[in-house]
Amino acid sequence: MNDTCPSLPGLYAFKIFIITYSVVLLVLGLLLNGLALWVFCRRMPQWTETRVYMTNLAVSDFFLLCSLPFMLLSLQDTKDTLRCQLSQVVYMANRYMSISLVTAIAVDRYVAVRHPLRARRLRSPGQAAAVCLALWVLVSSSLLLRLHLGQQEGGFCFRSYARHHFSSTTFSLLGFYLPLAVLVFCSLQVLTVLAQRPASEMGQAEATHKAARMIWANLIVFVVCFLPLHMVLTVQVAVRPSSCAARRMFSLALSITSQLSNANCCLDAICYYYMAKEFKDASARPTAHRSQDSQSLTLS
Repeated sequence: MNDTCPSLPGLYAFKIFIITYSVVLLVLGLLLNGLALWVFCRRMPQWTETRVYMTNLAVSDFFLLCSLPFMLLSLQDTKDTLRCQLSQVVYMANRYMSISLVTAIAVDRYVAVRHPLRARRLRSPGQAAAVCLALWVLVSSSLLLRLHLGQQEGGFCFRSYARHHFSSTTFSLLGFYLPLAVLVFCSLQVLTVLAQRPASEMGQAEATHKAARMIWANLIVFVVCFLPLHMVLTVQVAVRPSSCAARRMFSLALSITSQLSNANCCLDAICYYYMAKEFKDASARPTAHRSQDSQSLTLS
């Protein structure tokens, strides 16, 4: 299959927009995530479950942002070069690591709120670190396998239309839809528990409302940032475009939705400053065990 198609009118202006958008995102994201890492590593008094997950999430977002300049440079490559392969592996690994960590945080919340007695045994900073390590290994291994399959199918890099064959794209779809199902289930379960909790004190009621708003905000950000990209990939797998016009249309759609997913790096960093304290205040119950993560932490 010929991988080249005539350029669309106005494509140069679109490239300038993508470059400008990426530069703004890179600067803002590095500042926000760098600040978050400094707070997590230097300002918090002790390691907790949430702190472990959010530190790994900040690292993942930080590395994804660092890969953006190399990704933009690799768009000039018409073949699978080493620069192209490395930039995409780093980019994709950290995208799906971010998705996995957001899901892990949701599961941790679910265990803490829905099963408070089991939380004493299931939740600890050490176990959170083990989960993060397992996720890093799983995501990295799947990307290496996808790289191998992509090369067999004719290309792995950003500009290769052949890289969107069924077997390699399936990794992206599974890496999103399975976490999405878990995230939605855990979030709705936690919201149900919070809604049923009696407001014994004014301060506790306010903390519960803040936690519920934070959960909704995290869920909406996740869906808005990642769902459009994976819907395009889903349609692409189903349609299997072969004409030049269809391939250009999907390429443009993937470019736009990929940029939207990149914005999650900045939005995650903004959420850090609310997740660390408000959720712990709301999830504490007088009769339930309070893990280290239920202690009050501030980001000031």
